[in-house]
Amino acid sequence: MHDIEALFEAMRNAIPAGPVKIKEAVDSGKKVVGCYCAFTPYEVIRAAGAIPVSLCSTSDKPIAAGEEHLPRNLCPLIKSSYGFALTDTCPYFHFCDMVIGETTCDGKKKMYELLDRLRPTHVMQLPQTYFGVDALNVWQAEIESLARKLETALGVTITEDDLSREIKRRNEERRVMEDFYELSKLNPPLLSGQELHLVNEFFKISFGDPRALDMIRELRTKLQENWEAGERRVSAGKQRIVVTGCPTGKSLEKVFSAIEENGGVIVAFENCGGIKPNYEMVNEALPPYEALAVKYLGIPCSCMSPNPKRLDLLETLVDEYKANGVVDIILQACHTYNVESFLVRERITAQGGKGVSYISVETDYSQNDVEQLSTRMGAFMEMIA
Repeated sequence: MHDIEALFEAMRNAIPAGPVKIKEAVDSGKKVVGCYCAFTPYEVIRAAGAIPVSLCSTSDKPIAAGEEHLPRNLCPLIKSSYGFALTDTCPYFHFCDMVIGETTCDGKKKMYELLDRLRPTHVMQLPQTYFGVDALNVWQAEIESLARKLETALGVTITEDDLSREIKRRNEERRVMEDFYELSKLNPPLLSGQELHLVNEFFKISFGDPRALDMIRELRTKLQENWEAGERRVSAGKQRIVVTGCPTGKSLEKVFSAIEENGGVIVAFENCGGIKPNYEMVNEALPPYEALAVKYLGIPCSCMSPNPKRLDLLETLVDEYKANGVVDIILQACHTYNVESFLVRERITAQGGKGVSYISVETDYSQNDVEQLSTRMGAFMEMIA
C-alpha cells in the first residue's frame, strides 16, 4: 500500500507556507495580483507575467475591524475580506500590487470602493445574466479592459499568443482537478470530503506550479491503486452528500465536520472552491478573449438571474456522484444564495423518487453554532437513512 498520509501531510504543510512562496516571488521581481472570486480570469493575469492569488476572506478574526467601516448586518465574507486588508493581516494582500474585484453583489462592489484606498482595485462590471449576445459582448469588453489595465499598471504587453498559452495551462489545471474529483464517484469514495477540501485548498495555493499538479496526480494514482488493492479510507454505508451554496473556507469547515461526524461523507463540493469553476474548459478553438468571456460568464453563481445552470449542474452531480442528500450552505445576509435556496430545494427534492434529500444551513464565520450544526446534521443523516 502507498503511504497516503505522507502526501496529505505534505499538502497540509504547503498551505501555511504559501505566503513564503509569494514573498520569494516578489523578492525576485514578480508582480502579484489579488483576487476574491471565481469570475476573475487568471489567464489574463498570468499572461501579464503576474501571479494571481486568492485573498484571505474566510476567518471571523478580522470581522470586528471590518465592522468599523462596514455595517454589521453585512455578509461575513465581505467583512472578513475588508477586515483582513484593513488590519494588514492577510499576507497575500500585503504582497499584492493590485486587486481585481467584480460586481457579484451589492455589498462587495461597495466594499471595493473602500478597498481601493488600501490597494489599487480594478472592478470588473459583471453582467447579471449568461443569456444573450449583449451580456457576452459586455463581459468580453470587461476582460479586454482588464488586460489594458494590467498592461498599464505592470508595464507589460499582453498578446493573444500569451493568452492562448495561459488558457492551455489553466485548462490543464482544471482537467487535473476534474480527474481528481472523479475519485469520489466510486462507492465507497476513495477519500473523505474533508480530505477533498484539503486538496482544493492546496490547489488554491499552488500558484500554477507544475510540481503541485504532479503531486495531485500522484495522490490520485496512489489513492486509486490502494482502493483497487482493497484499502477503504471511507467505510461503506455513509450517506453521500453534495455540498453547495456560498463559497467555503476555513471557518465553514465546521459544517464539513458536522456532516462527516454524523454518518455522512461529502462526495462533491459544487461551491466556487470546488467543481463550479472547473467543470467547463475554456474553448481553445475560439479567439482568446471571446473564449474567456464565454467560459467565465457561464459560471453558475447565484448572482446570475435566472440561474438554471446551477440547478442543472446540481442535478447532474447528484446523479453522477450517487448522492443521497444535498447540504446548501448559506452565509448570513447573502441574499442571492438565500433566495435561490427555494429553487434548489424544489429541484433536488423533485427527484424524490431517487431518495435525494435537502437541507439548508444558514451560518456565519463564528464557531458558536458548532453543536447546533452537529445536531441538525445528525437528524438529517437519520432522515436520509
